[in-house]
Amino acid sequence: MLIFANIKLYLDKSKKLFKIIIKLIYLSNKIVPMFTFSEENYLKAIYHLEIDSIKGISTNAIAKKLETKASSVTDMIKKLSEKELIIYKKYQGVTLTDFGKKTAANIVRKHRLWEVFLVEKLNFSWDEVHDVAEQLEHIKSPKLIQQLDSFLGFPTHDPHGDPIPDKEGNLKVVEKSLLSTLLKNESGICIGVNDSSSEFLQFLDKKGITLGKLITVLEKEDFDDSLLIKIAQQKLSISKKIANNLYIQKQ
Repeated sequence: MLIFANIKLYLDKSKKLFKIIIKLIYLSNKIVPMFTFSEENYLKAIYHLEIDSIKGISTNAIAKKLETKASSVTDMIKKLSEKELIIYKKYQGVTLTDFGKKTAANIVRKHRLWEVFLVEKLNFSWDEVHDVAEQLEHIKSPKLIQQLDSFLGFPTHDPHGDPIPDKEGNLKVVEKSLLSTLLKNESGICIGVNDSSSEFLQFLDKKGITLGKLITVLEKEDFDDSLLIKIAQQKLSISKKIANNLYIQKQ
């Protein structure tokens, strides 16, 4: 029994040492640990959910975000916990570790850099890039991403107005408000979208609503909160749903 106990102790210590070595290698940016596409997608989903939350992320929230079963989330949480990417506490939910946050931020960084590349260099429209970037974000070469960033002139935002994390995983927070919060005669520069679906982006293109344009609220209906706005000398009526999906920087 003593022999088996010693073997178990040795294996436990070896497992902990392996995790520490992997983490140190990653943080030194010499080698990128290999995670599966699924693991990276989970990390990215938790990362996005944490931005809008001050507490742990529930398994149900993760399942809804990824459109999967709660049982699948439970299995993945166990895997990510073993790799020290997340911390899970019963009734408190999931939080990313520092290691997990940097890993997730790096995935988001690659995704948004590829979106910039597709729009600026390959003439994709902003409603076409998301699905392609979803595939490109899993490329594991740090040098490629470093060169891509330099080639693009070190962009700070993607085509949808979302900030691009730097190589250390830092994300610059920009003060922004939803268009729906503006009152009559208030104005703001359109700087992003809350809904990046191709259908919504195509709708904005048809209406001439693009990033960087000044939007002024001319009227606001009390009945349904719909807005009459002015953009580039054009007057448009938009619904509350649309106004709730446009970010502006107040002027």
